[in-house]
Amino acid sequence: MFVYIMIASGVCWIITYLLIIKQSFAQRTYGMPMAALCANISWEAIFSFIHPHPTPYLYTNYLWFLFDAVIFYQLLAHWNNDHPTWKPIQFYLNFAVTLVSAFCLVLFITHEFKDWFGPYTAFGQNFMMSILFINMLNRRNSLSGQSLGIAVFKMLGTALASIGFCFLFPDKPHQSPLFLFLYIATFVADLVYINLVYRMQTK
Repeated sequence: MFVYIMIASGVCWIITYLLIIKQSFAQRTYGMPMAALCANISWEAIFSFIHPHPTPYLYTNYLWFLFDAVIFYQLLAHWNNDHPTWKPIQFYLNFAVTLVSAFCLVLFITHEFKDWFGPYTAFGQNFMMSILFINMLNRRNSLSGQSLGIAVFKMLGTALASIGFCFLFPDKPHQSPLFLFLYIATFVADLVYINLVYRMQTK
């Protein structure tokens, strides 16, 4: 059952990525906050190529990495929409520091906690991502690069993974206070984000 839940979670995230890509190309922008994207693509690179997951999870990682690479391109192409006063050197320096920091954090946490399946970093960055999406929506004060579909499938992807690790994964530490906090806090933040997107869409 755990495998099926995780496949369903992976499919929801694939739909999320595809919707972000579609919306961003249509509006000539990028649809994922930079820090979230750097953490995501770092996680996918590490668990695809450095510490590859077993199949079928590895195939999902490959797809996530591919779609995040497209979102990565959209960020590089349209970053100045969000930062019109920045000079290119400011953006690229900020971006490089963020990407290297995210990659090192994911890799070192993986080794420190022997987290070879990646839930510590995955759920930690999902919580961060949920907060960053809310901040991006408030900063832009528009649905640029965002939509209700993105918000809903993003929530479903993380919620299904939370259910899988909390109730079905054989390793009991995933029922620890840390993980329970991450499951609940991320779900609440995702519900807040859905509500904000819905209210903005129906104005």
